[in-house]
Amino acid sequence: MPNLRTRPRRGAGRGARAAGRDELVSRSLQSAEHCLGAQDFGTAYAHYLLVLSLAPELKDVVKETFQYTLFRWAEELDALSRTQDLLGCYEQALELFPDDEVICNSMGEHLFRMGFRDEAAGYFRKAVKLNPDFSDAKENFYRVANWLVERWHFLMLNDTRRNMIYNAAIQKAVRLGSRSVLDIGAGTGILSMFAKKAGAHLVYACELSKTMYELACDVVAANEMEAGIKLLHMKSLDIEIPKHIPERVSLVVTETVDAGLFGEGIVESLIHAWEHLLLQPKTKGENGNCEKYGKVIPASAVIFGMAVECVEIRRHHRVGIKDIAGICLPTSVKFQSPAYSSVDAEETVEPYTTEKMSRVPGGYLALTECFEIMTVDFNNLQELKSLATKKPDKIGIPVIKEGILDAIVVWFVLQLDDEHSLSTSPSEETCWEQAVYPVHDLADYWIKPGDQVTMEVSCQDCYLRIQSISVFNSEHEMDVGKSFTKNKDLLPLGNEAELCSALANLQTSKPDAVEQTCALESTEIALLNNIPYHEGFKMAMKKVLSSLTLEKRGQAMDTQCQSNEMSCESGQNNSEQSVPEPLYVLDVSEGFSILPIIAGTLGQVKPYSSVEKDQHRMTLDLISETNHFPKETLEFWLRHVEDESAVLQRPKSDKLWSIIILDVIEPSGLLQQEIMEKAAISRCLLQSGGKIFPQYMLMFGLLVESQTLVEESAVQGTERTLGFNIAPFINQFQVPIRVFLDLSSLPCIPLSKPVELLRLDLMTPYLNTSNREVKVCICKSGQVTAIPFWYHMYLDDEIRLDTSSEASHWKQAAVVLDNPIQVEMGDELVLNVQHHKSNVSITVKQ
Repeated sequence: MPNLRTRPRRGAGRGARAAGRDELVSRSLQSAEHCLGAQDFGTAYAHYLLVLSLAPELKDVVKETFQYTLFRWAEELDALSRTQDLLGCYEQALELFPDDEVICNSMGEHLFRMGFRDEAAGYFRKAVKLNPDFSDAKENFYRVANWLVERWHFLMLNDTRRNMIYNAAIQKAVRLGSRSVLDIGAGTGILSMFAKKAGAHLVYACELSKTMYELACDVVAANEMEAGIKLLHMKSLDIEIPKHIPERVSLVVTETVDAGLFGEGIVESLIHAWEHLLLQPKTKGENGNCEKYGKVIPASAVIFGMAVECVEIRRHHRVGIKDIAGICLPTSVKFQSPAYSSVDAEETVEPYTTEKMSRVPGGYLALTECFEIMTVDFNNLQELKSLATKKPDKIGIPVIKEGILDAIVVWFVLQLDDEHSLSTSPSEETCWEQAVYPVHDLADYWIKPGDQVTMEVSCQDCYLRIQSISVFNSEHEMDVGKSFTKNKDLLPLGNEAELCSALANLQTSKPDAVEQTCALESTEIALLNNIPYHEGFKMAMKKVLSSLTLEKRGQAMDTQCQSNEMSCESGQNNSEQSVPEPLYVLDVSEGFSILPIIAGTLGQVKPYSSVEKDQHRMTLDLISETNHFPKETLEFWLRHVEDESAVLQRPKSDKLWSIIILDVIEPSGLLQQEIMEKAAISRCLLQSGGKIFPQYMLMFGLLVESQTLVEESAVQGTERTLGFNIAPFINQFQVPIRVFLDLSSLPCIPLSKPVELLRLDLMTPYLNTSNREVKVCICKSGQVTAIPFWYHMYLDDEIRLDTSSEASHWKQAAVVLDNPIQVEMGDELVLNVQHHKSNVSITVKQ
C-alpha cells in the first residue's frame, strides 16, 4: 500500500524549525529580563543558558548581562551553602565562555573562599594569561601564590652553599652504595635530581602539595629525568610497599625541617620510614655494601639556644604598658601572644615564632653563652620514638650580661653525614630564620651575671617546646621566675624566712580575682604597645567631638530659646530639660582595638566596637569596668547588625555617625582590601562635620639596590641550583611585591631620597588620581632592584601616623623589579603609579 502522508520539503521544515527556535530564544530573553527585574537570578540564569545553547551567536550581545546574572545567582547559592550547584553554574558558564577572564577570576575567588587554594590559583593564572592587564586577577593570583609556594622556596633554591652541601652528601651516599632513594617532601625535586645525577638507580619522590607536585613534574621533565624519578602526590606516611614503591629503599633524603627543627613533621615521617620504607640500618662495627642497609640524610642534628634581650621581640609579645592614652589596663587581664606555651596546654600549636635575628630591627643582646639544648639521631629508630614520650629535660644556663630577658633564640646544626653539615645560626649567612620562644610570666625580667636562666625542654606533639622559663637569683638562692618581685628595700632575710616569703608570693592573685586570658596576634600586641598611635587618635577624636558638641549645644540653645518664647506666649512653664543625644563613634578596625574605649572618655559619646571574638569582647568589658565606665557605654556593633558583611550602617534609623575609624593598612604593609569602597559607604553615613579616620594618606617610596629582595622574590638562573633548570617553573609563582619588610634593617643601598608617590583621600575622593607619574632624582649610582613603600596616615592635617616609624605595628612592603636598572648619580627616573580599587602598582617608565 502506498504511503499517502505528504512529506514536507526539507527547506520548509528547516525554516519552520528556525522560526520556532527564534521564537523560543526571544521569549526566553524576555523571561530572563523579567526575572532580573524581579531579582529572581536563578530563573534568569536558566533562561540565559537556554538562549546561549540555542543561539550561540548571541554570546557577545548578552555577555555582560549573563555575567551579572551568574555572579548574583552565585552569591545566593554561596549564602545558602549550595556549593555543588555554585560550582556547577561556573562550569556551565566556562563551557560557554572558556576564555572569559572575569568568569575565571570569579570562579577562583569562590574556590579560594572555600579553601581550594590550588584550584583557585589555576583559575587566577588563567585569567591573568587571558588578560595580563586585569588587575583584580593579578592581585588575587599574587595573594594565593604566597599561600601555595611559600617565599622560603626561593631563598633555599638561591642558597648555593646549601645546595652544594646537600649535593655532596647525596653523591657520597650513592657512591658508597645507596642506589635506591626516597625523597620525602620533594618540593621542586632538586634533591631527587641530585640523587639521580649521582647515579642512583631508583629514585622516588613524594610531595603532598598539589601545586608543588605539579611544579616538580614540570621541573623533572625539563631536566630530562622523568624516566628515572617517580613522583608521588601523597604524604610519605601513606606510601605502601609494593603498592606505591616496589621494595624498601637504602636512602631517604629530606629537608622537612623548620626553624624549630621538628615543626614540619620530620620525626613522625622518619619513624614511619624506618618501620615501613627503609632497609634496616647498619649496626656499629658492621661492614658490608651500603646497598643492603638503610640510612637517612640528614643523619643527625644538634639544637642550640641563647637567651637574648630584644626590644622588637618584646613589643610584639608582651604588653609593656599599663596606661594607654589614659585608659588603665586591668591587672586581671593577661594578654598572650600566639607563641605563648603553657605547660598545661593541650592543643597542638606552634610554640614559637621565627625571626631572621641578624636583621631584627634594633638588633639583640646575647645575655648567655650559646648552649646545647638537644641532639637527635635520625638514623636511630628507638631514639626517634622516645622523643615524644621522654620527660622534659631541665636546663640551667648562667647569665653573662645584664639586661631584660625577652626570649630564648633557637637554631640547629644539621649533620648530613660525618663530613657535611649545615648551620642555621644567626651568625651564619643562610636562608634560614631562627625559632624564637618569647619569655612570659616572669615577675621580673631583669637579669644579671650570677643569675641562672632555667627551662624545661621537650619534644611534645613533635614540636620543640621550651617551657617553665624562670630565673634563679644567686643573691637569694631561690627561683624568682613566676613568683618573686625584687625589692631593694627588703631587709635581708634568713634562709627559712626567705623560703616562706617565696612560697607566699606564689599566690599571685586574690582567691576571688578571676584572671581573664586574652590571646592576641603579635601585631595586635605591638599595636597596644604603640603609644603614638593611641595618643594620635585620642587627640584627633577629641578635636572632632569637641567641635560637634559645641555645634550641638548652639543648636540646642537656639531650640531652647524658641521653646521658651513659645512657652511665654502660651503662659506655660517649660522647666523640663531633654537628655542630649550622644555622638556616635564606630570603630571597624580589624582585630582587637581599644579606640572605642578611648572615644568613650571624650564626653557624651556612644562608642561601638566591631570586634568579633567573645574573648576580646569580655576583655574590653573588663577594661571598661576598670576605668569606671557605665556598663551601657560600650556597645558591640556586630550584635546590632544582621549581616556581618554589611557592618557599615546607620547607628539608628534617624541618626548618623560622628566618627568612623577604618583599618586602611594591613600589618603586612599593603592597603586593606576594598578600603576605598568602605570609605565611599562611610561618607554616606557621616553626620555633618563627621569624619573618617584616617582622613587621607600619603604613600612614600624610594629606589634601592637590594640583592636580598631579588633573591627572596625569584630563583636566579641555573648557577644557584647547580645547573638544574628550576627557575622558569617556580618563578611562575613570583610575586612582584614583597610584604612584611622592616626597612630599618633591610640590607639595601638607597639610591634616591624618599618621594611622595600617591595621595589617597577617604573624605574628598575627587582629589584622588588613578594614574600618576613621579620623577625621582638619583642621588647614588647603582642598580635599582626594588621600590620599598610606606604610608603617612593623616587623622587630620596636623596629626600623622607613620607606618615606617620605630613604634609602628605595621611593616612595610616593596615592589621588586623584574630586571635591575643601572643608574648614575644625577639621573632621573619616572615612576608610573596606578591606583585601582585597593591595589597600587608601581612601574618604571623606560
